[in-house]
Amino acid sequence: MAFANSLICRECSQTYELSPTYFCEACFGPLEVAYDTEAMAASVSAEKIAAGPPTLWRYADLLPVEPTAASDLGAGLTPMIRADRLASELGLGELWIKNDSLNPTNSFKDRPVTVAVAMALEFGLKTVACASTGNLANSVAAHAAHAGLESFVFVPADIEPSKIVATAALGTVVKVDGNYDAVNRLCSQLNEEYTWGIVNVNLRPYYAEGSKTLAFETAEQLGWELPDHVVVPVASGALLTRIAKGFREMVDVGLVSSEKTVAISGAQAEGCSPVATAFEEGTEDVRPQKPSTIVKSLAIGDPADGFYALREVRASGGAVAAVSDEEAIGAIHLLARTEGILTEPAGGVTIATLAKLAREGRISEKERVVAYVTGHGLKTPEVIVPYGLEVIPATVEGFQSTYDTKE
Repeated sequence: MAFANSLICRECSQTYELSPTYFCEACFGPLEVAYDTEAMAASVSAEKIAAGPPTLWRYADLLPVEPTAASDLGAGLTPMIRADRLASELGLGELWIKNDSLNPTNSFKDRPVTVAVAMALEFGLKTVACASTGNLANSVAAHAAHAGLESFVFVPADIEPSKIVATAALGTVVKVDGNYDAVNRLCSQLNEEYTWGIVNVNLRPYYAEGSKTLAFETAEQLGWELPDHVVVPVASGALLTRIAKGFREMVDVGLVSSEKTVAISGAQAEGCSPVATAFEEGTEDVRPQKPSTIVKSLAIGDPADGFYALREVRASGGAVAAVSDEEAIGAIHLLARTEGILTEPAGGVTIATLAKLAREGRISEKERVVAYVTGHGLKTPEVIVPYGLEVIPATVEGFQSTYDTKE
């Protein structure tokens, strides 16, 4: 299994063998993958990575498992766009958009899922499953189909229909009467009943590692340099914590020479902002909230990694902020108008939070900033154009009477 040598508890440091498990039997803390860092550093290099495949598996030396054809659907190596027009509107200097909506199923979830499916194959599992707010369901169903595995994806009953159209063609969609937290509890219970690989339950330690590749790609696309500040959407908090871990590991194995700390800021919707609330209140207690937001993909009221995300943000000198649904929708249109990138509401939350932190002086115009856009806008068309478009007569006069045009 590459250079992974054990699982380790994030709380008490108890170690376990690599297996489909996710919590410490001693203290019930969460487990994560531990590596032989010295061996990893001796093997990995920028030249070796550049000679690798044009996918996230170019970083296989830094992941818990080697890829196979069955587990590789082409995730990763998405564009990073210099966003000068958006930067100008926000009063920032060097701004980059990491557009992860161009993954195989149009969200960053393909990164953790491809690693989780590779581990499921490694463990000999025949079925994979997940609890999802939409994007993860699509990704799990697609990667399972490619690998020849059966899949069950569990989603809240009020999920946006456009997010599960493709999913229903790829695997079995199970709608659950309840929000994401209820769906997640159900999956935890099913884990006791079935020999499945539930990617965000018993495969979670491996699944989360795939998100590190966003940090790896960021540095590689910046010429093997670290950014000064990044803005990351926060749902469970796993994405933010793994991006932070990824930056540290690159320093540990010698891929980047700088040992500066990257400031990491989190973005949440006001209708579901337990981590942002804890940050503003100056507490370490991330209290659960009942989600009430159109930003379904971030609507996790009891985030599993919330405490750890909060700790990473504070240690890095970043911030966590929340924005309204209206601000998120406005930011979707702002990003589209200035940079030609169409994002779903989670991306709107990220850009609106970026703008808010810039206004408050928490992000400086002197910093090199990267904002992560994690899902495509075509997954939520009802948010972008809520009432459709006006129809005009097929005449010049009809056009001119409707639109204010200039020569």
